[in-house]
Amino acid sequence: MSMNDLIAAARVSKAWPFQEAQRLLKRYPDGAKPDGSPVLFETGYGPSGLPHIGTFQEVLRTTLVRRAFEAMIGAKPEDGKTRLVAFSDDMDGLRKVPDNVPNQALLQENLHLPLSRVANPFDTDHQSFAAHNNAQLRAFLDRFGFQYEFIAASDMYNAGKFDVALKQVLRKNEAILDIMLPTLREERRKTYSPILPVSPATGRVLQVPVEVVDAEAGTIRFTDEDGTVVEQSALGGMSKLQWKVDWAMRWYALGVDYEMYGKDLTDSGVQSGKIVKVLGGRKPEGLIYEMFLDQNGEKISKSKGNGLSIEEWLQYGSEESLGFYIFPNPKSAKQLHVGVIPRAVDDYWSFRERLSEQELDKQLGNPVWHLARANGGFEGSEAPGAGDSLPVTYGLLLNLASVLGAEATVPNLRDYLESYIGAGQVTPGLEVLIETAVNYTRDYIAPTLVKRAPTPNEAEALKALDAYLAETPADASAEDLQTEVYEIGKREEYGFENLRDWFKALYQTLLGSDQGPRMGSFIALYGVENSRKLIAEALAR
Repeated sequence: MSMNDLIAAARVSKAWPFQEAQRLLKRYPDGAKPDGSPVLFETGYGPSGLPHIGTFQEVLRTTLVRRAFEAMIGAKPEDGKTRLVAFSDDMDGLRKVPDNVPNQALLQENLHLPLSRVANPFDTDHQSFAAHNNAQLRAFLDRFGFQYEFIAASDMYNAGKFDVALKQVLRKNEAILDIMLPTLREERRKTYSPILPVSPATGRVLQVPVEVVDAEAGTIRFTDEDGTVVEQSALGGMSKLQWKVDWAMRWYALGVDYEMYGKDLTDSGVQSGKIVKVLGGRKPEGLIYEMFLDQNGEKISKSKGNGLSIEEWLQYGSEESLGFYIFPNPKSAKQLHVGVIPRAVDDYWSFRERLSEQELDKQLGNPVWHLARANGGFEGSEAPGAGDSLPVTYGLLLNLASVLGAEATVPNLRDYLESYIGAGQVTPGLEVLIETAVNYTRDYIAPTLVKRAPTPNEAEALKALDAYLAETPADASAEDLQTEVYEIGKREEYGFENLRDWFKALYQTLLGSDQGPRMGSFIALYGVENSRKLIAEALAR
């Protein structure tokens, strides 16, 4: 497959990253800016808290669009045709003390200071609260292999790198007020200013009316907290901008071409789009994504603690499965709780296995193709090779672990697998799933298992299955075992209306759950004699 084939297929693909990239191609039909600079993608982060799953999904989805755009113009990541900036708004004032950080009293004393000047409450060497959180963000993104450039607002403001744009904001102060004031409550209008000065006395970010004295010199006038009228520069870190104005200024100053944001920022996006136009810039392309919901369908809130953290997902599932779950339909809300993890793991591997057999247009619609490119995989246009699959499903591992109960340890699961697939055949990917299966079973499956006694007709069917297994060699194939399980369930004397009832009986009496694996695969993995013991235990009830 040639690069030209990839370009042609990418430009007509219906996969959402390509649809988003298509909008960028309309902006730059030649695949590059007129001045030859890279097409700029941006994600934003507020370091008043630690990075979380929302941070991950935004960087991942933006990276997916970035890589899709590169495919459409025939570029590789190393060509430098695009940039991704992870921007930290660490000049924002600390409005309230987060509940999940230490040294609350210390932070209380630092309220309203820029985050980059708030004392560090953590036991680390970082010089500020924002510096600690920014370091966490970078480590977080590096863990997943994202390629990005980190930019902190404090560096841009303090070093004067935003000064040219800030002067433009001062020049357009009245036009910006005309945009913003109609959107505010009457009381808020009285104190609103696009510019937030930093008090020379306290260092706090002030929410006070500001008069532009000299836009070309960058001079402003305001009344400080102590009643003193202050005239000072707005440049060099002596002010920052209100959120919507700041966002627009950043687009203007950096030349941002693409930035997505959540549904909760829809209004901000509208106002910032108007402001960047007033400044003489252009609003970036970008989709508005839906929010994550908990298992009850309620919006996830950090303060409520009803969400699922990255750490929790990785305790029970793989990194790839998280990306796979996030990939589809960004404009649709997703429930995010531990219950979705097993299906996501198995679906990821199912899509990965079929990728090498797909035609190019189907590959470009396969989430695995996009996820691999997001992490630097698939040099050129190559997909994973044939046989890139798991010998067992994650669901089957969970069933094995649940049957083992207290004996469900990583070494035990590995031993069972090696007996099934051969010694030394446990890959690193499978090793991850063994560990997460032990964790998931211990915390979420074992406490819910209840094995019921079989009904008379179910007991007779179980006896028939046991009789078959008694004559079956230990190395019987999963396919042969599954065929016999089917045949027993079909026999009229056992009274099952359909095979679903038979399998449900097997799951409830042998495994203690309403759902389960292909029984042939389970028996082959768990072992014929061990499976007979399960049947004996069920009949004894």
